[in-house]
Amino acid sequence: MTETVAGVLEDVSTNDSPIYTLFESLRVSELTREHILQVAAGVLGSVHIDGFSSLADCADVMEGLRTRPLGTYDEEIISPPIAKIGPAAYDFYGKHDLDERYWDIAAEATAIRSGLLRGGDPLDFAYDKVRAAWGGDVVPARSRGRDMFAGIIREMLNGAKLHFDEIVREFPGVLDETPASFVTFNWYLSAPDDGGETFVYRRRWAPADEAHRDGYGYSEDFVAHEPVAVIRPKAGDAAIFDSRNFHVVRRPGRGDRRISLSFFLGINGRGQLVTWS
Repeated sequence: MTETVAGVLEDVSTNDSPIYTLFESLRVSELTREHILQVAAGVLGSVHIDGFSSLADCADVMEGLRTRPLGTYDEEIISPPIAKIGPAAYDFYGKHDLDERYWDIAAEATAIRSGLLRGGDPLDFAYDKVRAAWGGDVVPARSRGRDMFAGIIREMLNGAKLHFDEIVREFPGVLDETPASFVTFNWYLSAPDDGGETFVYRRRWAPADEAHRDGYGYSEDFVAHEPVAVIRPKAGDAAIFDSRNFHVVRRPGRGDRRISLSFFLGINGRGQLVTWS
């Protein structure tokens, strides 16, 4: 099944040649290489994969998480707080380096995650599915010769402000090799009946956008008229979109949980998918 949701703007042009918005939300039953390439090329706003995993798999991971405490991003920077297991490169932007604390947290998080899905690591399950879709290697990104952590587990307790993610702009030099794309992958282990949507706007950061800065994120006013792709997740679904596009996550409904396993995908010069969080 494939379902296309049109963007908010009509195709417009000042001459006889149409300029297509090309920012639809595509809903599919299976992820393919072409989907990844279209998102990476910027001609598709998002891909929502129905039934990426079974509900039983999600329930297994969620049961394992019940006894594992979640940390948070630095609450002096990220407010309202976002709970998580695992380090994000974002945590270390201010240090301008992935210091030993990053690698320690990565090892701890990998150990926690390693038994969550039928005694194994849910990241391996996600990698196998993405690898099959891509038809090639999926390997960790490297920083100073070391494999970076991927597969952060996050709970959006209060949603997330409008922001973008572009590691080579926000954290120059941390990756040993610059990828040619920056795609977010989210596998939803738990999703709310109400709220929790992700809105992805066809707008990338420009210096003038700093006038709209609001804490770690940005005011939504300046993207209000941009084409938008909307992801409304259900447990067991997954989604991909270009992380360089401004995006915002809505607060889940009262009493509902929105928990995902997430990582970034980049295409390197050898055609491999590289991952980090």
